[in-house]
Amino acid sequence: MNIGQGMLLPPAGRHWMGAIRLAITLLGLPFTTCTPGTRPVVLRSSYPLTRTSKHIKPAICGGYCKLYTTTIGTMASSAASHVKSRCPQYPESAVNRFPVPDDKVNWNQNWPQYNPVSYTAPAVLKKPFWADPEIGSFSPKFNTVDGAVDRTSFEGSYRVENGKPLNPFGRTGLTGRGLLGRWGPNHAADPIVTRWKVDASGAKIIHSASKKPILQFVSIKRKDCGEWAIPGGMVDPGEEVSLTLQREFSEEALNTLSLKQSEKDQMHKRIKTLFSSTGFQVYKGYVDDPRNTDNAWMETVAVNFHDEAGNSVSALPLQAGDDAGQVQWVDVDSCFALYASHSHFLELVARERKAHW
Repeated sequence: MNIGQGMLLPPAGRHWMGAIRLAITLLGLPFTTCTPGTRPVVLRSSYPLTRTSKHIKPAICGGYCKLYTTTIGTMASSAASHVKSRCPQYPESAVNRFPVPDDKVNWNQNWPQYNPVSYTAPAVLKKPFWADPEIGSFSPKFNTVDGAVDRTSFEGSYRVENGKPLNPFGRTGLTGRGLLGRWGPNHAADPIVTRWKVDASGAKIIHSASKKPILQFVSIKRKDCGEWAIPGGMVDPGEEVSLTLQREFSEEALNTLSLKQSEKDQMHKRIKTLFSSTGFQVYKGYVDDPRNTDNAWMETVAVNFHDEAGNSVSALPLQAGDDAGQVQWVDVDSCFALYASHSHFLELVARERKAHW
């Protein structure tokens, strides 16, 4: 899923610090490159923090999944942070977007000169099972559940012009679907699986600077960009988000697709125990993603599932799936740079769990 603006650490320093942090984390040491009493400027997300949970709608979750939100830990979308969706060069292509200045992002701003580039990736045009056909060859029903495909948006009703949906956060400089399969919202789910970092006796390890216990989360190293991230993926047509969260974690962090059936059964029991616990809904809404276009965009639900006792998934062997290069338990810490807005997801989890950040 995909980072906003604000004061940033120099790129070279950020990568150096991230590499050192990861090495120390994997050794299991409660160390941070931040000095007590100071914090580096955190890489700001495209999602601003909010003190209200009014933006969060009732969970799209069924079966055994139970979610809750609090006034301390929720994120709200913001039209002011439509930044990565206007990145000059579209990902995995040589296509350049039509430049969109900040004051012309809003659709309500009259701009006769707007001449966006039209682009849909060849892989999408080949009509894989996860992608829609081109508009004209079919007539999707927007702002509703269209057969098995949910075309509603977490942001409310969106506009449709000339048979095509309009990005609710404004112009991107590119029409079509780009790398995204669905016209309109493309729904994803991000499971944030955490546990307490403990010593040999099982006692929580307290951070020397914050004096708070340290959380660890399951992190994957993405193959496409080499950055560490929360495992996640797209919601299949007709699939409940609760199942997507479990499936994506199982496939990306545990590589269950490669296991024998007997091993799958044992692993599934522990996974179900974790995911049947009450999850903390961290965020639900629009994602400022470089893959977004005027007619297709990313939305996600990020949920934290916490292994409080350390007896559900903590003991399972982590193994990277097809979309991940590596997978590890990593300390939750503001000094560890992550892909996209994932750092802010973890910041809210740390606040909710009263853990070190």
